[in-house]
Amino acid sequence: MTVSLDRPPLALTGDGALKTPYRPRIVGVGTATSAAVYSQQEVLDAFAITDPKIRSVFANSAIDRRHLTLPEPDADGVRAPEPQGDLLDKHKAMAIEMGAEALRACLKRAGAELSDLRHLCCVSSTGFLTPGLSALMIRELGIDRHCSRSDIVGMGCNAGLNALNVVAGWSAAHPGELAVVLCTEACSAAYAMDGSMRTAVVNSLFGDGAGAIALMSGPGDEASGTTEGPTVLKFASCIIPEAIGAMRYDWDRELDRFSFYLDPQIPYVVGAHAEIVIDRLLGDTGLRRSDIGHWLVHSGGKKVIDAVVVNLGLTRHDLRHTVGVLRDYGNVSSGSFLFSYERLLDEQVTRPGDYGVLMTMGPGSTLETALVQW
Repeated sequence: MTVSLDRPPLALTGDGALKTPYRPRIVGVGTATSAAVYSQQEVLDAFAITDPKIRSVFANSAIDRRHLTLPEPDADGVRAPEPQGDLLDKHKAMAIEMGAEALRACLKRAGAELSDLRHLCCVSSTGFLTPGLSALMIRELGIDRHCSRSDIVGMGCNAGLNALNVVAGWSAAHPGELAVVLCTEACSAAYAMDGSMRTAVVNSLFGDGAGAIALMSGPGDEASGTTEGPTVLKFASCIIPEAIGAMRYDWDRELDRFSFYLDPQIPYVVGAHAEIVIDRLLGDTGLRRSDIGHWLVHSGGKKVIDAVVVNLGLTRHDLRHTVGVLRDYGNVSSGSFLFSYERLLDEQVTRPGDYGVLMTMGPGSTLETALVQW
């Protein structure tokens, strides 16, 4: 649906609406990955996986390739599992490297410099750091020491929109000042290598990646150097407490390290609640689902995408960017929807007045959504 240029913005007063005279606008986006790329077959070969059931999980994932940083093979060509300490070191190094690249790309698209940054919110679930990643990024890049910061840790794949919600509030309270949400996920630092189906599902899915998104509100946003981004109108959330253990990252005593767990039923649980949260998001706006021109959904996996399509009555074209990101990068956790958003902007198909919905899902089990307008 295209809305005429003289149509006023929505006057939102319901739950989730940003209650402020200034509405934040997205003014930049940037993404980055680790260097090495592996096809699904190459991952199977690297770890000499021969079990036909596990190989079928990789083959039916709808993923062609992923960016991964795997352990180097020894003299016999064996890639040994890395101890937890080494994985934490890997997370720190990769999170900073990918994060710096994504942040710089985001600022460039926004027509801004590091010196313009006033708030940095860092998101990650693939490792734990104290001091947080935001402090490390400020030191690494020489960002102004007075830049305010926040860190969102351990929320999982939905966390990018949790952060956007928080930082949208900060942006609205600080008109004319630039804020960035940086999601950086070193999924290669959160792998467990064994022969179980539990780890096979995880190992077939995730890839390394970082995404950054910049916000500004008020009179200053016209001077940001870009007009391609939409205004953020409102947010809506839905947690499914009865499925709190369906997606988790916890300690595996047998492997003596952290590992992911994904319940096989989670795509259907998420799909069944997608309609609930979207109805809440649109409930006080007068909009119907058919009025939404752009859908940017987390690339959680083939079954997750299929469940969202069915339950929301969408088409494969509606989720073409979600599908394409899954194919080319796998699930890059909290930053996945930013890869899709970047692809949408590169298409140059958005028009003034268009509405878009951002949706992520993850542990909790949780669905997060945002309504935006160009």
